[in-house]
Amino acid sequence: MEDPGQRLRRVREDLNLRFRDVEQASRVIAERRRSAEYVLHIGRLSEIENHSVVPSVYRIYSLCAIYRLDYFEVLGWYGINLAELPAEAVTIPLESTHTVQFEVRGGVEVTAPLSLDPGVDPRKTMFLSRLVSKWGKVPLAMFSSMDVRKHRYGFIGTDDWTMFPLIQPGALVMIDDTRRKIVNSGWSSEFERPIYFLEHRKGFACCWCTLNESQLVLQPHPASLCPPQIFRYPQDIDVVGQVSGVAMLLDPEKRRRTRP
Repeated sequence: MEDPGQRLRRVREDLNLRFRDVEQASRVIAERRRSAEYVLHIGRLSEIENHSVVPSVYRIYSLCAIYRLDYFEVLGWYGINLAELPAEAVTIPLESTHTVQFEVRGGVEVTAPLSLDPGVDPRKTMFLSRLVSKWGKVPLAMFSSMDVRKHRYGFIGTDDWTMFPLIQPGALVMIDDTRRKIVNSGWSSEFERPIYFLEHRKGFACCWCTLNESQLVLQPHPASLCPPQIFRYPQDIDVVGQVSGVAMLLDPEKRRRTRP
């Protein structure tokens, strides 16, 4: 199997480019980018192709531009799979509530159920893992109803109990940033009341809100025992959007041990 250097050499030879041609082309890029980091000297290019030397991110950029290669694909040659970046992030818990900035590329795939036992009644609660007859990888773009590019995502910190038990610490929330207007009425239960994701000077918050003229009151769930907070609006706080979806794990034993 070809290593990354061998692949790059094959591409260069297919394009009938000499080492000197690549160096000269990289100098044009370096001049445009105003950084010598993009230059591929002949000696360094030889080391990349023949001695498994890993190029810097700048030199990978130059190689991709000169060879007409996809940057993310070349990173994959070196064992860096950016599609796995969000999954890696989930394994690292952070105490503070924060936004998730990852973008979904068109070619990303997810593992999803492709078919279910025909006897399953979708109206009833079920243990899905036992009822799925086939699992497979499906391009994320197929889930058009999710409109993944319309929404942003936030992670509720492991120490953030503001909306417990509706939203538990460690939950992942989907945010519709087109719905930023605070609504003070129009719901009949706590499950219908809009939950907002907000950014202020000390970080982020996720909770109910009430707007009183120039004051925005952040209202936690009563069961959380967290105090409300008041900010000047819009001077001291910004509405990122309205929470439109929640994913969270249910672990009552863990909650009893860690809840303050």
